[in-house]
Amino acid sequence: MFLNSLDIAGSGLTAQRLRMDIISQNLSNVDTTRDANGQTYRRKTVTLSERTQSTFSGYLDKVDGQPGGVEVSAIGEDPTDFKLKYDPSSPDANAQGYVQLPNVDTVTEMTDLMESSKAYSANVTSFNALKNIAVTALEIGK
Repeated sequence: MFLNSLDIAGSGLTAQRLRMDIISQNLSNVDTTRDANGQTYRRKTVTLSERTQSTFSGYLDKVDGQPGGVEVSAIGEDPTDFKLKYDPSSPDANAQGYVQLPNVDTVTEMTDLMESSKAYSANVTSFNALKNIAVTALEIGK
C-alpha cells in the first residue's frame, strides 16, 4: 500500500512533466509557418487518464478501490483553424497574401503551463510527505 502511494505520486510527476514538455514545444513553435514537411505547425494536446492495472493482482486491487495513478493516454493535435495574417511579402503567403500561422494561443499555453506546474508541485509535495512518513516510521522502529 505504501509503495503504491509512491507509485501514484510518481505517475503524476511523469504525466505532468510530459505535459509541460508538450506545452513548451507549442510555445517554441508559436511562429513556425513551415515545419520539415512544409506544413504549418499544429498545436499538440495531451490527454491524461486513470492508469489501468496491467497485472492480475492489479485488477484485484482495483476492485478493492485502490487507485492506479495517472498516465498520458494520447498526444493529439488541436483541430482548430490556423490563424491568418496578411503579409504578401512573406514567402509563405498564399495567392491572397495571407500566411497561415499555428493555432497556438500564448495565453492558453501559459495558463496550461501554470496548471501543469501546480499539479507537478502538488505531486512533489505528496511524494515528500510520504517519504517523511516512512522516515518517521523507521525512526519509531529503532
